[in-house]
Amino acid sequence: MIEELNKKDIHQIMDIWLKENKRTHTYIPEEYWDNHLEDVKKEILNAEIYVYKEKEEICGFIGLSSTYIAGIFVKKEKQSMGIGKKLIQYCKSKYPELMLRVYVKNERAIAFYKREEFKVVKEELDKTTNEKEYVMVWKK
Repeated sequence: MIEELNKKDIHQIMDIWLKENKRTHTYIPEEYWDNHLEDVKKEILNAEIYVYKEKEEICGFIGLSSTYIAGIFVKKEKQSMGIGKKLIQYCKSKYPELMLRVYVKNERAIAFYKREEFKVVKEELDKTTNEKEYVMVWKK
């Protein structure tokens, strides 16, 4: 089930965010994620966040700032079960266009976004990590 984030669940969200960033982005030092945890927590509390729950467990979430997808995260043990797809589909039903950034080295995520009909529109450099990233867009 998809629902808006209840602020009391922020710790579950941040745990998923930290674990999955460290696991997925092995080319970025782990300290980077640790050092940005509190800033991201503040941003999340002010963002539009939708969580996917099974029973009362948060299995994944998506964060938006208007039509910009700031991040989508699914617990490792719940990946490849359609949760990310459901979160993206939910956002597609709300907005006529969505945009995101994804690291070029994150091939699995890029393949997922392409399956969801996102197109690469440009390549940029993330100055905080010095990693190349794609800007991807989906339009109805």
